[in-house]
Amino acid sequence: MHTELAELARRIRANVLRMTHKAKSSHVGSCLSEADLLAVLYGKVLRIRPGEPDWPARDRFVLSKGHACAGLYAALAERGFFPPEWLDSFYQDASRLAGHVTHTGVPGVEASTGALGHGLPIACGMALAAKRDRLPCRAFALLSDGECDEGSTWEAALFAPHHGLDNLIAVIDYNKIQSLGSVKEVLNLEPLAAKWEAFGWAVQEIDGHDLGQIEDALTSVPLRVGLPSCIIAHTVKGKGVSFMENKLLWHYRAADDEELRLALAELGVAE
Repeated sequence: MHTELAELARRIRANVLRMTHKAKSSHVGSCLSEADLLAVLYGKVLRIRPGEPDWPARDRFVLSKGHACAGLYAALAERGFFPPEWLDSFYQDASRLAGHVTHTGVPGVEASTGALGHGLPIACGMALAAKRDRLPCRAFALLSDGECDEGSTWEAALFAPHHGLDNLIAVIDYNKIQSLGSVKEVLNLEPLAAKWEAFGWAVQEIDGHDLGQIEDALTSVPLRVGLPSCIIAHTVKGKGVSFMENKLLWHYRAADDEELRLALAELGVAE
């Protein structure tokens, strides 16, 4: 199964590189760091029906780091929520696939996000509604580390355990680089796990590129009955393309023609 998940992650990365290259858009590094997490979520964990995207009992997934939408769009296309050809229009005039994730007209996208700190509060509402409606739905929110600077993230972190939302899972893409520099330099988050635990969450730290660790963590939720779960995934910005890894530059620019060729060659796929 991990072979299939690894292949899905590879296709997500390749799609991201092509999409952002054509659109001359940004946030490549953020998309590459989340690719393995998305592959496990969409390839193994989420209870979804691509042919019935509004299925009432589906799990909800919110990409709180909405700037990394190319990765989510790629995952949705790979799972059959919409035709892969849509990816060619990413970030183009009149495209359904906007440069920050949007739910309007895009099957499988639960919420439009992009202003950081909004996704976890939205997922809290989804989880609370599922509890009150006695539905078996879970709500997953994928956060950036940089948005853990936001007060609204921590308001939601207080809200969730107060309401016993053990059907809520926050996954933090902890790639250690945010828009202006390293997380440690901009606003140090450590001890990050201890902070979430102090707010009343069950917490597990994993290697966010080890498919086995990701799967084990996400298939074990709730980590503790009665508490929301926080998975802190230690990742690498730009993972999968050697010259993009751990480089702030790739938060802002897309690959040129030669860089695209080199990047896709590292992934073992054709242009």
